[in-house]
Amino acid sequence: MKAFAAVDVIRSKRDGEALTDEQIRWVVDAYTRGEVAEEQMAALAMAVFLRGMDARETATWTGAMIDSGARLSLRVDRPTVDKHSTGGVGDKITLPLAPLVATCGAAVPQLSGRGLGHTGGTLDKLESIPGWRASLPVDEITRQLNDVGAVICAATEGLAPADRKLYALRDVTGTVESIPLIASSIMSKKIAEGSAGLVLDVKTGSGAFMKSRADAVELARTLVDIGTAHGVATTALLTDMNAPLGAAVGNAIEVAEAVEVLQGGGPADVVELTLALAREMLALAGIRVDPAEVLASGEAYETWCRMIAAQGGDPAAPLPKPAHVAVVEASSSGYLSRLDAYAVGVAAWRLGAGRARREDPVQHAAGVRCLAKPGERVSAGQPLLELHTNTPDAVPAAREALAGALDITATPPTPGPLILDRVHAP
Repeated sequence: MKAFAAVDVIRSKRDGEALTDEQIRWVVDAYTRGEVAEEQMAALAMAVFLRGMDARETATWTGAMIDSGARLSLRVDRPTVDKHSTGGVGDKITLPLAPLVATCGAAVPQLSGRGLGHTGGTLDKLESIPGWRASLPVDEITRQLNDVGAVICAATEGLAPADRKLYALRDVTGTVESIPLIASSIMSKKIAEGSAGLVLDVKTGSGAFMKSRADAVELARTLVDIGTAHGVATTALLTDMNAPLGAAVGNAIEVAEAVEVLQGGGPADVVELTLALAREMLALAGIRVDPAEVLASGEAYETWCRMIAAQGGDPAAPLPKPAHVAVVEASSSGYLSRLDAYAVGVAAWRLGAGRARREDPVQHAAGVRCLAKPGERVSAGQPLLELHTNTPDAVPAAREALAGALDITATPPTPGPLILDRVHAP
């Protein structure tokens, strides 16, 4: 591979030039190997943040990060399809979705992450289940996909190491919010997983990473274009994240809500989004099955139990309960017209459900239960939120986060759609 001077690559992007494929491949490889210094990559990341990258640059950058490590080689007899969410509050959709799509006939290798800040992590939620293991070797992932059809686990160590290194750098240099860098970070890991199809849930609203709909649409289009450029059938749904998804925000309480959905109940919005994403995944996999019928049959719950047991968990074991529960009551009577997702996420985080740093522990029993959702009529003094924690001293900070998060009005709000748009390959 031809070598370049890092400062010349930085200057090119600083001055608004498009980087060549050779420059991109070299700088990502050299940075991964330690030949490009952290301060140089920080300067390049800021140049990308300010100047952007075009579709070719972004696809090449993603490919270079994939090539920095190994790709999973999954020898599976079923069509493989995966899902990724850009993160939200109460977003437990992966939990019912993976076993549902597997029951319909696909293989779902769902490599997931942990929560940071106000957004929850799938692995943190599942670790509420006694005995459940997040880390699996590749041969065990493959065996479980063939036997059960679904696996939810941590990414293997060798996948896209350049992304792991660059993500940490972006986090401390103010360059996280670059759409090309966000998209290449997401897609480098997902493409390296080896699935033939990928459905993306790109969230927008107060509790989402992308607050504006325009930015969310741009991110969705960039993600789909990268997947298409790398030969992965990719579709994205744009979904609303102004209010928490479902009634449970936390770890164990989200697992319990996911089980409710798999057993034929659960909140309507969680069921709606689970089925919408399942339909997209099955379409990419070429499977003509109605996931609503499968969900109603109870078979997906049986797959869930097999999936949890295969990873050492006991699906019948009691989930952790909080040592302390506090209540937020309605200040007046009327209609709950707003319940801010970001505020609820921060409250759950402060109660112990999330972490400020990646190495921080979480409380599996902590979180927020929404006893009312926007559009419902409430009475003064009625409990609206339950605050769950093992550390009662955290409750005042959670209440502070929720100050101004709820609006009660005389007339009901106009309901909006949960699924706002669909972005697919041209």
